[in-house]
Amino acid sequence: MNNKTSLRLKAKEIRNNLDINRISDLIVKNIAHSDIFKDSKNIMIFYPLKTEINVLKLLDYENKNFFLPRMNGKNLECCPYKKGDSLNTAKYNIKEPKTECILCPKLDLIIVPALAVDKYGNRLGYGGGFYDKFLKTIQALKLVPIPQDLVFESVPAEEFDVKIDCFVTEKKVCNIMWEKGEKHE
Repeated sequence: MNNKTSLRLKAKEIRNNLDINRISDLIVKNIAHSDIFKDSKNIMIFYPLKTEINVLKLLDYENKNFFLPRMNGKNLECCPYKKGDSLNTAKYNIKEPKTECILCPKLDLIIVPALAVDKYGNRLGYGGGFYDKFLKTIQALKLVPIPQDLVFESVPAEEFDVKIDCFVTEKKVCNIMWEKGEKHE
């Protein structure tokens, strides 16, 4: 078993023992109060699996355009989404929008699911590479909502893994660019 595989198992075990609903509420509040969210108009979120951080309450914020991902083969598509829109249940029991995809979306912020992150902007996903391929094609800030217990000192990363710009826990907003002393334009 490689490092990523064993860390995925460890992260899932930790996450399964957390009060994910309470943590989700706190994380959504922290996201909503962040300048990153306030300054963003076009935001891609994800429809959570049972044990993932639920960011759907962000849909209650007005003056924002929201999008959900949809799998198309080995690629993600970006589809407009409004609260109450119809969804399909797809592979891996993921809820996906029925709306038409946008070929070249102009996104300001992408809220990305993850099993774990580190302070250097590395994100541990589920291993399919769907988000990494998608994120390479889009110029937008990349934010991961994550329980504090899943922020590790180091997460294994490979050259094809796309780094995130910030993560938000139930305790804080951590902008990777700020941590490095850089400004994000």
